[in-house]
Amino acid sequence: MASSVAFPHDFAFDPAYGYDAPEALLGIPAPPAPDGFDAFWQDRCARARAVDTRPVLGPVEEERDGVRIHGVTYTSVGGVRLGGWLALPEGPVRYGFVVGHGYGGRQEPGRDLPAPLPGAAVILPCVRGMGERGRVDGIPDLAAEHVLQGIGSRDTYVIGDCAADLWCAASALTALVPELAEAGLPGGPRLGYLGESFGGGLGALALPWDDRFGAAQLTVPTFGNHPLRLTLPCAGSGEAVRAHHREHPEVTDVLGYFDAATAATRLTLPTLVAAALFDPSVPPPGQFAVHNAVAGERELQVLTAGHFAYRGMVAEAAELDANRTRFFGERLRAV
Repeated sequence: MASSVAFPHDFAFDPAYGYDAPEALLGIPAPPAPDGFDAFWQDRCARARAVDTRPVLGPVEEERDGVRIHGVTYTSVGGVRLGGWLALPEGPVRYGFVVGHGYGGRQEPGRDLPAPLPGAAVILPCVRGMGERGRVDGIPDLAAEHVLQGIGSRDTYVIGDCAADLWCAASALTALVPELAEAGLPGGPRLGYLGESFGGGLGALALPWDDRFGAAQLTVPTFGNHPLRLTLPCAGSGEAVRAHHREHPEVTDVLGYFDAATAATRLTLPTLVAAALFDPSVPPPGQFAVHNAVAGERELQVLTAGHFAYRGMVAEAAELDANRTRFFGERLRAV
C-alpha cells in the first residue's frame, strides 16, 4: 500500500490527520453499539419495507451508454414523495442496483452511469432534502443544515429517514422491474448497492438489515466512528456536527445509533470499500473505521485522496471502476 501524500493545501488542518500510511488507519476500530441498536434499525427497515412505494416511471429523458434513462418518483416513509432516475438496459434485465449520492444531492444521473455490469437496471434516488427531486418542505438542502435536522432524537434524526429512502428505492426498483421481484428470496437475485461519501455512510447504515442486497461498494464513506470524528476538524458536514456538539454534548447519545462503522460490524454481505488517505471533507480515520468493521467479506482499495483534485485521480478512478465491475460480477446473482 502507498504512503500518504502531503498535498499543498489551504486548509487550517491536516487532511491526512497525522496518519502517514494505511497500516495505521487499518487499526482504527468501530465504537460499541448503544443499547437497542439492532432492534432500532431492524424496526426501521421493517417499517420501510412495508411502505407501498407506488412508483411512477416517467418518459425517457436521455439515452446513452446502452441505457434509457427515465425520471422516476416513489413514496417513502412518512408518505414523503421522492424522485430520481431509473436507467433501463436496451436488452433483458439481469441485475439491479441502487445508487446513493453524495451530500448536496444529485441534479442528474451523471457519472454514476453506466452501471458496473451490463444488463443492469439502476435506480438513482434523491433522498429527502437533497437535490431538486428530493425536496421536502421543512428539510434544508444545505449539507451543514441537513445533517443537523432532527438530531435531538434518534427517532427524528433525518439520517434515519434517508436510510429508509434507500430501502424504499429498492422496493420501487423491484416493483418497476418484475425480473428483480425475487430479490432477497432464497435462490432469487440480489441487488447491488453503490454509495459515495454521504451515500457510502448511508449504505453502511442501511445494508445490514435488508436481505435484498448481495454486494456493495462504499466509496469514501462518511459517518464512521463518530466519537473520533468529533475530535477531527473538516470541511464537510462533520464540522457542523462538531459545532453542534460543542453546544449540545448530549448529542453523542443520538449519534451512536447512526455510526456507519458500528453498523458495519453487522454488515455481512461482500463489500468493496474505497478509502482515501487524504480527505478534507470526510476524515480518513472514519472511512477506514468503516472498512475495518465490515463483518463479512471485504476488499479495500486505497485512494490517494478524496474530495480533492490531484494528479493521478483519473487513473485511480478508472482502476476503481475496473475493480467494481470485477467485484460485482463475481458476487451478484444474475436474473
